Amino acid sequence: MVYFFVGFGGMAGSLLRYLLSILAVHFWGNEFPIGTLFINLTGSFFLGWMTTAWVIPKKLHPYLLSALTTGVIGSYTTFSTFCYESVHLFETKEYLFGFLYMFISLIGGLFFVRAGRKISERQKKGEVL
Repeated sequence: MVYFFVGFGGMAGSLLRYLLSILAVHFWGNEFPIGTLFINLTGSFFLGWMTTAWVIPKKLHPYLLSALTTGVIGSYTTFSTFCYESVHLFETKEYLFGFLYMFISLIGGLFFVRAGRKISERQKKGEVL
């Protein structure tokens, strides 16, 4: 049964990623992979927030937790696309964009996971809505 929940969450996450990628290209073009960067940073934030708010304290049913974390966030974020776009930037001699993209993705991802966890901890204490 958990497979159904993860699969449904995966469908939702991948569709959301696809929609946001299309919107990012529409608004900002495709010279810099802003869509994937945005998706991976927001996914990092929400995974950090969800694990602190729901997974660690076991506030939701395990099937629902798997659907949200592995399904939605797992298919929403995309490490393979990040790697592909990084290689593409270097192959097209966009070295500055390549290093910038990799740096922001790594440091930003770590920052957003931490931020999500901290916000969730403060919510538990009633400090932040």
